Amino acid sequence: MGFDFRRVRSVRGVWRPRGTPQQKKRRAVLEKLKEVVQRYQSQPIGRVIEQINPILRGWGNYFRIGHAARCFIFVQAWVERKVRRHMMRARKRSGFGWKRWRRT
Repeated sequence: MGFDFRRVRSVRGVWRPRGTPQQKKRRAVLEKLKEVVQRYQSQPIGRVIEQINPILRGWGNYFRIGHAARCFIFVQAWVERKVRRHMMRARKRSGFGWKRWRRT
């Protein structure tokens, strides 16, 4: 299924299952995204995002049940770095453009 299930105590002291995405599945989606970004390296950023969005939406919808916030934040930060690097390389500059563009 792709989840790690653990038993944790709730606020009221009742034992409950907690499902989080497996690291193996997170690594798999990052490898898939990496392949797409490398394949479209010479293309405009809009085309790259068109290819990445369906992958991220499908993965996010599958893992939205359970406790996946930390994993989603990790994947979001990874994708943001890849997109920023792509945009900076298109402008023949180094870095990620943290001072050039806002996070939104």
